[in-house]
Amino acid sequence: MAPEPEEEERPMRVVIAEDHALLREGIVALLREHDFDVVAQAEDGEGLLRIVGGHQPDLAIVDVRLPPTFTDEGLRAAIAARDRHPGLSVLVLSQYVEPVYTAELLESGQGGVGYLLKERVGDVRGFLDAIRRVAAGGTALDREVVAELVRGRDAGGGALLDGLTPREREVLTLMAEGRTNAAIAEALVVTPKAVEKHVSNLFAKLDLPVGHGDHRRVLAVLAFLRATD
Repeated sequence: MAPEPEEEERPMRVVIAEDHALLREGIVALLREHDFDVVAQAEDGEGLLRIVGGHQPDLAIVDVRLPPTFTDEGLRAAIAARDRHPGLSVLVLSQYVEPVYTAELLESGQGGVGYLLKERVGDVRGFLDAIRRVAAGGTALDREVVAELVRGRDAGGGALLDGLTPREREVLTLMAEGRTNAAIAEALVVTPKAVEKHVSNLFAKLDLPVGHGDHRRVLAVLAFLRATD
């Protein structure tokens, strides 16, 4: 009897909410060139909610500032979309470093959240890696956002993190960027086993419940964000 043919993996379904037509079309072209299925586009928050409800995408890429007031409509729509469709992953793009938005996106403790500066779109490999991490349930925080948070902690905040060793804080900072243990090991020039030990210590010191590894990583990042708020 002939074996059953393997089911072909479907492309990732993506929607985009961005009012700047040139940037939006550029992202669409980039994603389609790399075999993502861009199923719909919108220019405002209401449009995002509409296309998410109609197309049930895997991922929404959303500008923080959308019409009509260009403040935080995109963020609010992204949060509302996740509330209505819990399996939705969201990658938020912003012109500026605004760390508070990241904490709001992660507040549920779920993964599938990213926050990048728009200029990162030009780093095609890094941008696509961030999309894939977020869609897989992980996090991808812009290094400038993380750096701003670290500066805030060094200015006097972050009592929760005071019990961490300098190396553990480095690991948590890289974890916040969405890096895997292997990538953290490479960045710090240590062995993956050493990183695993630091991550385990982090979970214990932050009093995170035993559970799925990716979920605990998201909770650790959320603790980092809260402590540096």
